[in-house]
This record gives sequence, structure tokens and C-alpha cells, in this order.
Amino acid sequence: MVLSWVGKGNKEVRSMQVKKRLYLGLLVVSFLVISLLLTGFWFILFSNWVEIERQLLIIIGVVFSVLFFASALGIGAIIFALWAKKPVIILQNSIRIAINLLSPLIIKIGKLMDLEKEEIEHSFIEVNNQLVRNKNIVLPPERILILLPHCLQKANCPHKITIDIDNCQHCGGCRIGELIELAKEYQIHLAIVTGGTAARKMLQQIKPKAVVAVACERDLISGIQDAYPLPVLGILNERPQGPCYNTLVNLDQVRSSLEYLLKGDTLNC
Repeated sequence: MVLSWVGKGNKEVRSMQVKKRLYLGLLVVSFLVISLLLTGFWFILFSNWVEIERQLLIIIGVVFSVLFFASALGIGAIIFALWAKKPVIILQNSIRIAINLLSPLIIKIGKLMDLEKEEIEHSFIEVNNQLVRNKNIVLPPERILILLPHCLQKANCPHKITIDIDNCQHCGGCRIGELIELAKEYQIHLAIVTGGTAARKMLQQIKPKAVVAVACERDLISGIQDAYPLPVLGILNERPQGPCYNTLVNLDQVRSSLEYLLKGDTLNC
């Protein structure tokens, strides 16, 4: 994953680059599909085939054309930012439009190409993380939040930490104790939530300037999109026993993300 590059071999680096290219490739293909549909719409509209409600159709066509050109700018900005490793600040809204508008189509096209949904989602998360890193963010610790899912806690643990994080007994049965100690080491906010609603509430309460979020693909993507323009570095959890049950997380990836937000990152990521 894009959040931890120290000590990785060339094979893993190439694999990550391929993952980013997967999402970018599907993004471009989705854009081409939309452009063909839009071209066909305007062709039909100004032919003799359609005579009814022409003004309404023109308005619809203009709206979709504006979204089309905004998406084009957004795709161009994403590709440039990843290539140049520099943010395109002026086109942040276009990037958001491109991602939100084309993401459902990307998943459908991926299915037609026999690509796993999770593989596409991995690629999106890595693209997002690269775009965040390109911004060269450096923040004080009190403006950073580590956001964790409750499924990192052992399911049979009687000490429910979603009510009070200090209920953790640091027994070593899961990674929660280590993550709490990591947050204390860096003096960074840490919250454990049960879902998207609780996560949004925590963002409103703490008002961080950046987030390191651990979750599954679906929750990470939803959270990244909901939190925009707040920078979110996403880390996928590990699910040896299935989704939402006794999950794990790589602590080195969490530490690497915190180091970036606190000190900046000169790694070629």
C-alpha cells in the first residue's frame, strides 16, 4: 500500500504503481464512455429525430456538458498531480467531480473487464493517498486524528472502548493498546468509531486538519469522499477472520503516515 514504502523491494513498488494505473485507466475509460454518450445525445438532439421538448433537452445537455468538461479537467489534474508529484490546487473541485461522477461507472466497467471490485478500490485508495502526499502537509500533532474501526478490538473483549477508549486494558490481545500508545507518543488524537455516522460526528467534534483512517475498502472510500476536502490517508485493515471481525492493522503503516503529516515526506511515493 502507498502509505508504507520504507524497506519495500522493487517488486512491491512496481505492484503499487500498477494498482494506481488500474484506477487511472478505468477513470479514463469511464470518461470516454461518457463522452460517447454525450456526443450521441447532442447528435440526436440536433438531428431531425427529436422534435419534442427540445428546450428542456438542451438544458439537460448543457448541464451534462458542464459536468463532462469539469470531469475532463479533474482527470487531467489527477494524472498531472501523480506524474509531477505536485498538487493542482485550482482544480480540486474538478477532481472531486470526476471521482464522484465516474466512480459508479468505473466499478461497472471493471466488472465487465472481470476485475475484482476490491482491486479497483485498492487502486483508488492508493491514488488518493498519493494525491494527499503531494500536498506536502506538515501539521502540529493536535490537528491530526487517527480514526479506527471498532472491529480492531477482539470481539470477546468485555472492555468496550467505543464508549471510553480508556477502558482498554492494554492486554496485548489486539492492536488497540499499541495504537493508543502510538497516539500518546506523538500526542495525536485517536478515536474508535462504529461507523460512518460516528466518524462524521468525531470529525465535527475534533475538527482535525488531516486524518489517518483505518478501515475496509468500502468504509475508507466512503469516508474519503465524505470528508473532502479534508486530507485523509487511508490504511486498509487486514481481515484474517473475515470482514468486521477481529481485524488487524500494520502499525508501521500508521507510524509512516503520522511521520508524513508531522514532518513532511521526501520519499519517492
